[in-house]
Amino acid sequence: MTTAQQNRYALILRTNGEFEILDWPTIGAGGHLEILYRAIDCQAVDAVDISPRLTMWLNDEGLMTDAPVNRPATILYAIHNEPHQHYVGNVVITGGTDPRGETLGLTNEDIAGLIEFHLTFLSVAVPGQRDWCAS
Repeated sequence: MTTAQQNRYALILRTNGEFEILDWPTIGAGGHLEILYRAIDCQAVDAVDISPRLTMWLNDEGLMTDAPVNRPATILYAIHNEPHQHYVGNVVITGGTDPRGETLGLTNEDIAGLIEFHLTFLSVAVPGQRDWCAS
């Protein structure tokens, strides 16, 4: 499997604690900005490098529109860097960039780690298996 095939996801972190996994087109397929605009519900995005392997995309006008604080995004940034602000609005997390500056998607391992982080820091209860008893 090539790197492009492995890096095929993005993750939306919403302000209400929900998350969603997105398909991220391979390099050269285009459409990245349209995916970001639709996912974040905005017309201008800004990229924040969390680490060399993680980029956070957010509404460039979020602070001016009084969007709610995105606690999971703010915590994710603070774990990797000295925090200097709260991040607001829904955000999309992608991979880093390749040598040409193209945005990479997340790998299966990246997605699993981010979801585990998200559920841990938000103390979200994951439903367990239910016992179905016939009465």
